[in-house]
Order: sequence, then structure tokens, then C-alpha cells
Amino acid sequence: MSDPGRAVFLSYASQDAPAAERLCNALRSAGVEVWFDQSELRGGDTWDALIRQQIKGCYLFVPMISANTQSREEGYFRREWNLAVARTLDMAGARAFLLPVVIDGTSDSQALVPEKFREVQWTRLPGGRSADAFVENVRRLLSSDATTPAGTSVGSSALPTSSTGAASTRSMPSASRSLVPWIVGGLLILATGYIVADKILASKHAMPAAEAPTAATAIPEKSVAVLPFVDMSEKKDQEYFSDGLSEELIDLLARTQGLQVIARTSSFYFKGKQVTIAEIAKTLNVANVLEGSVRKAGNTIRVTAQLIRAKDGVHLWSETYDRSIKDVFKVQDEISAAVVAALKVQLLPTAATADAARTANTEAHNQYLLGRQFYNRTTREGFRRAVEFYRKAVELDPEYAAAYAGLSESEMYLAEFTDFGAGFQRGLTAADKAIALAPNLADGYAARALVRNDYLFDFVGAQADIEKAVAINPGDSHIQTRYAEVLDTVNRAADAEAALRKAIEVDPLSSEAWQTLARVQMSHGQFAAARASIERAIDIDPGNGFTQTYSAELELLQGRIPEALAAAGKIGFEEQRLMFQAMAEHTLGHSQESDKALGELVAMYAHNAAYQVAEAYAWRGEKHKAYEWLERSDQQRDGGLILVETDPLLRGLRGDGEFKAFLRKMKLPE
Repeated sequence: MSDPGRAVFLSYASQDAPAAERLCNALRSAGVEVWFDQSELRGGDTWDALIRQQIKGCYLFVPMISANTQSREEGYFRREWNLAVARTLDMAGARAFLLPVVIDGTSDSQALVPEKFREVQWTRLPGGRSADAFVENVRRLLSSDATTPAGTSVGSSALPTSSTGAASTRSMPSASRSLVPWIVGGLLILATGYIVADKILASKHAMPAAEAPTAATAIPEKSVAVLPFVDMSEKKDQEYFSDGLSEELIDLLARTQGLQVIARTSSFYFKGKQVTIAEIAKTLNVANVLEGSVRKAGNTIRVTAQLIRAKDGVHLWSETYDRSIKDVFKVQDEISAAVVAALKVQLLPTAATADAARTANTEAHNQYLLGRQFYNRTTREGFRRAVEFYRKAVELDPEYAAAYAGLSESEMYLAEFTDFGAGFQRGLTAADKAIALAPNLADGYAARALVRNDYLFDFVGAQADIEKAVAINPGDSHIQTRYAEVLDTVNRAADAEAALRKAIEVDPLSSEAWQTLARVQMSHGQFAAARASIERAIDIDPGNGFTQTYSAELELLQGRIPEALAAAGKIGFEEQRLMFQAMAEHTLGHSQESDKALGELVAMYAHNAAYQVAEAYAWRGEKHKAYEWLERSDQQRDGGLILVETDPLLRGLRGDGEFKAFLRKMKLPE
């Protein structure tokens, strides 16, 4: 800042950063100097000392009050507020210094703020917008010797100078209980800490609209959820890296004997949501939460992590690591070991498994993390980009087993949209390579099980592979879900449901697990249970195309045709939408509309949706056509065929000799 003596200090909770940035930009556009940490903080700054210096030297202090500050009994912004109030003790009574701004509907009388804030007028700027009058008032205060703490005409509300009738302000909690991740103890903050977790770690406040499923069981003492680490890099372009670190910590901790670790999907469900640590822990049924941040600059990383006991907010352990990027795996090991030590459990001998997922090539690891980020988006473009990054990873390190496993699954899913045969073959080659390089890595076997089950129709081989993966890593929700899919293919419904229950136990917010459970339940006529599972999946991920597909199927099976058409309209996969439209219109007796939808399906997607065409013809009672398209599905190696044994949409074919012959040809039980 060019003139900190005539500057404005913005103080806000991290969740209010967008509103703070809008207000900051409005002030700067008017030529006002602003201290705003997101743009001013540089690596190496002694953060706590800078904050004190800026508050001591600024001309105006603007605390931003909101539901986010209201819900936080602890937070670094409260330290800033108290420092500003302390400075007013040395000021003349009429000196304009505090300019509180409310950015939402937080009640004046109930706001948890220092009493000193109540002695001046407040300004209401919803979302930090429409700030012209406020900015003009700030300019007036800075350009004159104004001594009155003036308000503005923008929704200002004068508060009483007495605390009578107002909510009493709670005292500042002990620093040892704040959310500053580098707090190890009292004076150590001033000596070594300079990253502030309130600005680093987005706190979690309000629960999602739909409460996530949790079993009504006792919370295991040795259980933990790893929240996605926050990207604190200057350009905010390292989210894939911070997410990757979190995922790898989950993988490492999941191999720990006696430790229950929540899977990625559920832990990442809360990313960007305003939910408290206590609420997250309650939803996921865990006793502890690990959170942190990553700042990456060039070849250097700073990782801050803290383990919090949810029931009382006690910090069981916290640490900050400044390392070369090449030491990222060492940092992961140190964090996981520290968490295990804090929870007093024993590590399994998993070095070989962990090493299999690693590479000495920093850039290869970078590409691997990018591949995993795009794979997790579960879209056609996401799979395409994932393949691109995984390929770069194995080019940079031809012995990177985990990257080959990721490449295999990405190739498989991309093949569903593009070149069936060639894509599946590439997926098989990559899976074989992963297993050859790392026989103790579960991911390679899970990937090959996918190829064998969905493309080769080698159900015996698929079962052998997935059982090997489960034996290596039984606590992986994705592997348990894949296991259930293989079991359901060969009509082992009870075993499939048991595997899915295990998947949900470690990943209660996995839409994949809930929607797969719904499909298994539907396939075996458990419609009431299936509806509950689908509704849970929709609560978790309402925009998921697979969930909407199963929702449309259930409505159709239960004869709720208008509801089936409505659900079909929400499906993100055009071939599925057309199929359900054709079936629903047929059920309604609308032959012309059904023919039109089915004709479009055949014309546009015969090359990769032959199985869906077969389902539509079977539902319409056109058996000859249905068998014709089932044969085409077999020739195309259509992955939909893995459902053929239990598919309720093919119920019109059950009992036919031709259908039994087809099952024998597929080597499936009749």
C-alpha cells in the first residue's frame, strides 16, 4: 500500500471473501487504499505481525458482519475485531474509525459483535453490492479531518450506545481453541506461525438441504473424515493439487488397522458448503476431522494440517510443513503418521502398497492429480481430459502404476461415448500394465475387473480380479461398489447388496453407491426400498444423470407414467431419455409419439446404445426386434449387457427359450 496511514482495513470471515472482494474493488476504483488479504498477502510474510501492523496503522476499520461471522464463536476475524476495538481506547471519542457493514439479513440486535461496534451506525450492503454511497462516505472521511463516526444513506441503522436490550457479546475464546491451523500453543504462534486458517480454511456452517444418511449407531472413537484441503496458492490454480493431497491422505489412512476412514465422495461432499465441523462429523458418523490447506509456489509447497476432535473442538494435533515439491509424498506420510499417533492406532505394513501409487517424477505426479480431478467429474469431457492427463503421466514415468490404473478406467468410460472396441482394448492394456508394475495395488485389479465384466463378458475373471482388489483394500467404497456390480451381473443380489452396504458405511454420501443399490433393489422387485435409495441419491446429487435414469425406470416399473416422463426429461444422457420416452408413451397408448422417440434413438445412437434399443422393443412387446438388438449389443460389446440377467425392463422376455439361450451364450445363469 502506498499510504497505509490513509487506508481502509477490511475484516471478514473467509466464507464472505466474494462480498469482501466486491467491496474492495469498489473502494479501489474510487482511489481508496484497501488492505485486503487475498490480494496483498505474499509468501514469507509474517501474517500475524502484518495484521497487527495494518490494524494499528489503518485510518478506517470495516468489519463485515454476516451469518458466517454470526455462526462462528471462534475465528481470526474476531481477533481482528478485538484489535480494532483496543485501538479505539487510545482515540478521541469522536474519531471516526469503526465502519461496520452488514452484508446479509443478520439482525442488528442479535449480532455477536464487540459492544464498541454498537456505538456507531452500521451500513447494510447485501453481498457487498450497491456500495456507491458507502464508498463516497469513506472518501469523505479519508479526505477530511472528520471526527464523527458517520453513517450512510444506504440502509444504515443506528444502534443504541448502551448494551441494554441487545444481545451480549461473547468473550473472545482462548486462542488455543481457535481455527488457526498453525496453533501449536500460545507463544509459538507469534514465533513461527504466519498462515491463518480462518483465511485459509473455509469453515462449514449450514447443513445441506437434504440431510445425508448416517446409521444411528455409536460413533467410533477411532474414526476420521479428511476434508478437502484448501488451495491457498496466490493464483488459486492449484485446487487439483490440494484435492489430490486430500485424496491420497484418505487412501493412506484407509490402510490403517483399527482406523475407520470416510471415503472421498462423502468427505468432498462438503466442499464449498457452509457447514460446521460438528455437523460434518455428525453427518458422517465420525469422531474426528482432519482439515488443512496447501500453498504451492514454484517448486515449494506449504502444507498446513490439523486434526480436530468434533465433540468439543479440541485440536488433537496440528503442524505446518514447508518442503520442496519433490517431498510431497514424505509430507503425506508424516501427516498420516501424526494422525494415527494422535488417535493411538497401529499402522499396517503398507509401504509396498503406498509406493506402488507413487512416482519420483514431480511432473508425472502433477499430471496424475489432474487426471484424477477430471475423472471425478464423471462427464464425457471429464473422461476425455482425464485420459489426456493420465497419458501424460505415464509418458513421463512409464512405471507409474497408479496412473495406468486411472488411465484404464478413464479409457473405459470414454469408450462408452466414442470408439467401443479400441477404447476398451486400451483400457485392458493399461489395467494389465498397472497390475504388472504393482501387484499389491488394488486399483489395477479393480480397473481390469471393469474391463472384463463390461467388455469382455469374462465374469469369472472379473470376479477374481475384484475379489483380489477387495482383499487388498476392503475399506475402499468405490471398490466395494464395483464388487457389487460384478456380483449383480451373475444374479448374486444378496451379496451385491451386502457389498453396497459396506460401501455406504465408509462413504455414506456416495451417490454412486446409493444409485447402484437402487438398481439392484429394482432388479429384484424391491420397489419400496429402491425408492428410498433413489431419493437418497437424488438428495446427495440431484443433477446426476445416472440417478435420474434409475428414477425414471422405477416410475415406469410402478406404472407412474407421468412421473416417469418427468424424470426422463431430467436425464443428461439423450439415449436414455429417448428410450424412456418411447416406453412411457407406448404405455400411455401414444403409438406415434413412442415410434418417434424410438426412431430417433435408433437413428442417432444405434452405434453405442443397441442395448437401450433392445430394452425399448422388449417393453413394447416386440420380441423379435428385441432379440435382434440384443444380438447387436453382443456384437458391439455393449456394456449394458451386464444387466441382461436381472434387467426388469426385459421382463417380457423372461421364460422364452430364446432368452435362456442368449443367457447361456453370455455364460450367465438362467
